[in-house]
Amino acid sequence: MVYYVAHRLFASHDRALGARVAALLADKTGPDNVFLPFCDTDEEDLVAPVKGRRLFELDTERLATLTGMIALLHGPSLDDGVCMEIGYAAALGVPVTVLTTDFQTYDPNGTAPAWQFPDPLIETITGRVVRVPSLGPATPARTDRFEAFGHRNDTQLNQAIADGVAALLQQEHSTTPAVIRTDAVFVEPSPYAPDDALSDTVRATGRTAVPSRRLAATDPLTAAATDWEQAATAAMLVVDVSGPETPPGAAALIGAAAARRQPVVAYQPQPIYTHAHGREPNWRNLMIQYASAVHATTLDEVTDKVAA
Repeated sequence: MVYYVAHRLFASHDRALGARVAALLADKTGPDNVFLPFCDTDEEDLVAPVKGRRLFELDTERLATLTGMIALLHGPSLDDGVCMEIGYAAALGVPVTVLTTDFQTYDPNGTAPAWQFPDPLIETITGRVVRVPSLGPATPARTDRFEAFGHRNDTQLNQAIADGVAALLQQEHSTTPAVIRTDAVFVEPSPYAPDDALSDTVRATGRTAVPSRRLAATDPLTAAATDWEQAATAAMLVVDVSGPETPPGAAALIGAAAARRQPVVAYQPQPIYTHAHGREPNWRNLMIQYASAVHATTLDEVTDKVAA
C-alpha cells in the first residue's frame, strides 16, 4: 500500500503544506505507506551524477506502485510536475483526489458551465475534486485582525486536508486497456498559441494527426474525455510544452504517456532553463523533461522524430 502526495516543491510554504497532508494521511494509513516527494527522495541533500534524472526515477518508481494519490492544485497556473504525476497515476487506474482551496472556477466564454481548473482535462481524469473555497468562520475573540485572518485560513486548510484524505480513502482502483492505433499521432497544441502548425507537420509525414479539441469545444468537459481516450490509443504524442510552466493538460498527457510507455515529442520553440543546486539545467520541469523522449525546438525536428 503506497499513497502519494503530489504537491508543488519550489517554496517552503508549498513543502510545508505537502507535509501537513502527508501527516494526516499517515495517521490514517501508517507512515510507511505514504510517499512525500522532496522529503522521501531526500532532494535537498541527494547527490547523483545526473540529479534531476535520478529524482525522476525515484518518483516514477513510486508512481508505478500506487494505491492512491492526493494532489494539491491551487490558482490559475497549475504546477506542471503535479499535473504530470496526476496523468501518470490516472493512466494506471490509480484513484486520484485533487485538493484545492482555490475560490475560482473557469469556463471558455463567461456563460458556460464552469470547470474546476484552467484545463478541464484535470478534473476529467481524477476521481474526485475536493474544493474548500471559503475561509473558516471568524473568531471575534481574537483581537489582532491578522492573527484572526491567519486562523480562518488555517481552519479552511485543515478542513480541506481532512476532506481530501477521507475522499481518497473511499476511492477504488480501476483501468481500461487501450488498443493502440499505430498510425495515429495525438497532437496537443499550446493554449497560448493554438494553431494547426503541429498537426500540419504531423500530416506532412504521412501519419494521422489527432489534434486535441477540448479548449475550443462548446462542451469542454465532454471533449476532454474524448481527448484522453484518443491520446491513450495513439502510437505517439506531440505536445507543445511552451508557457510559464507546461500547460496543465499537456503535462497530464505526458505523464499518462510515460505510464503507458508511449513516446512523446515535447515541442518548445523558446526553451527556458531552470537551475537548482547540484542539479543539471532542466529545460522544463524535470518530470516533464525525462518523461519526454525528444525535446524539439523546431518543426523540422518534430518532422524528423515523427517520420522515424
